[in-house]
Amino acid sequence: MIKPIFQKVLILINGSESSIHAAQYGILMAKLYRCTLKAVYVVDTATLKQLTLSKFFVAEESSEYEESLTADGKRYLTYVSNLATAKGIKMETELLQGGIWSETIRAADEFGANLILLGGVEKSSSEDDTLRESHKRILENAVCSVLSVTEPQIEQLYKLV
Repeated sequence: MIKPIFQKVLILINGSESSIHAAQYGILMAKLYRCTLKAVYVVDTATLKQLTLSKFFVAEESSEYEESLTADGKRYLTYVSNLATAKGIKMETELLQGGIWSETIRAADEFGANLILLGGVEKSSSEDDTLRESHKRILENAVCSVLSVTEPQIEQLYKLV
């Protein structure tokens, strides 16, 4: 008997609407294919350190911003965990610190992920350069499949199932 292609799915959450859509997509996959889910949020301390070293932030500002990002991460992970629970799915969550792409790859490797789900990135938004770069690095370095979720009807599909 052939085992399912996607047994363990890691979802990168960053607080964007598209990452929430990736979580909903993962929840639907778990319902349909009985895969195990893990959602991670990475507090980008690597970029914060660079900003502090380049004197863009003073250490106190960097620390306050990191605390804010940590609180956001906990809130988003709780939110997606609740989305999964509402559909009868268990989802493991983890708050990480470091570089977004490297921590995502490390978490996927440790989890034994067969698939990484990423939210889509807006093509016209210049604010998303860091996110775009992180997604590119994840694609280049992942040892499992990576899927960018851009399904426009995912919220409606999530509500139906």
